[in-house]
Amino acid sequence: MIFSPSTCVFRNSDIIGFDNQFCLYRALIHLCSIKLYAMKTKKLQSVLLLVVIFFSGMASYFAQPNSTIAVANPNVNALTIKPESVAKMLRLELIKINKYKVYDEFDMNEIIKAKEEYKVGCYGQNCLSKLGEELKVDYVMCGSIDGLGNKIVVTIKIIDVKAQSLYKSAVREFDNQELEIQRMVEIVLAEMHGFTVDKVIADRLAFKNEVITSNNVGKINNSGPRIGFAAMTGEVAEFATRPEVYGGLGIQPFTSMIGYQIEGQYVGTDNFSALVEGIFNISGLEQSNFIPSFSLLNGFRFGKANWEFAFGPRFGIKSTSIGFLDKDAEYGPAGGYYTENEWIASGGKVNVQTGELIAVPNGGFTEHFDRDGKKELATSFLMAFGRTFQAGSLNIPVNLFYSSQKGGGFVGVNMGFNVQKSKQPINKTKSPQRYY
Repeated sequence: MIFSPSTCVFRNSDIIGFDNQFCLYRALIHLCSIKLYAMKTKKLQSVLLLVVIFFSGMASYFAQPNSTIAVANPNVNALTIKPESVAKMLRLELIKINKYKVYDEFDMNEIIKAKEEYKVGCYGQNCLSKLGEELKVDYVMCGSIDGLGNKIVVTIKIIDVKAQSLYKSAVREFDNQELEIQRMVEIVLAEMHGFTVDKVIADRLAFKNEVITSNNVGKINNSGPRIGFAAMTGEVAEFATRPEVYGGLGIQPFTSMIGYQIEGQYVGTDNFSALVEGIFNISGLEQSNFIPSFSLLNGFRFGKANWEFAFGPRFGIKSTSIGFLDKDAEYGPAGGYYTENEWIASGGKVNVQTGELIAVPNGGFTEHFDRDGKKELATSFLMAFGRTFQAGSLNIPVNLFYSSQKGGGFVGVNMGFNVQKSKQPINKTKSPQRYY
């Protein structure tokens, strides 16, 4: 017979009686062992389950905030928000970080109403410690929210009531966006307790003490007087130098310019500005002429060196007539101009070279500038490039420009100046009304 814990195999059938009884006995013992093992396993599993439940409960217990904290009304300066509203925001953000049992305003009302010193001006360490003792809390939080020019400064401190000392404190400067004070409080409390801060929100609210930004800081504005000098080209130069008797201006082919520029900024970032510029200009005064014009430009100012580029239409007044310009001195002095009406009324002109009477000049009659001609609106395209130089609060823009029109134009340089008395906000908004 071969015996194993679970089976019996008989080799000799003659002794089957004894061996069979022995095998059955061993089988019963084996079955009892299996049952005992199963019972022990179940008990062990139950014990392990109880241990897990116990330690989970302990972990949950220790994870619960045990320290109590109360929030006193903070000091608010130069802002429209009420101290009670800021205190509510502080309590809400404290609850979110789940490190304290936070007393609400109703838990504190009885104590605060009983003593006048707790109602107003309880910002110092001694007063806050007394308030904490009255409330029987571990910590008291207070602080200040100050509007300082174009920024908001958030200061928060936590007083250890038992030790009567400063437990934690933090201060941070933000951009002047009063409607976002709760986010500011959230950022300061998170940093104070070592939590990660949303970098995108923190960057958007951060105070940037720079000359040009997208919100509530200074910008360069070059509105102010302009003076310059320009040379005329093409037909414009011919018209200027032509004698007055032939319909010209009788002046030199260059002119002074004096005017005034008005500009407005519609896009602004740290190193880039997009502008709309309007320039009123008068030319030719030094040569007893009055030539007005107005330019409407789209400009760009970029880089810390304030380089500028602008382009757009220029509007003026032109005086023209239909006639013949005698460039080759065929009918008189070179550069003489004869209108079609004058030519026809005189019955034609004699060619001084051939002596022939010409009814219609070679090439016919075409449109030319004529001082005594028909007055019309004139347009040209203006391009300018330059830079704004700065000396303290003085801005000095210097630009090269070219104005192109049919047959000629102007090329020259102009400059201006203005004093930046104060920095104006790029995004002007009204002060928010009180809320909460």
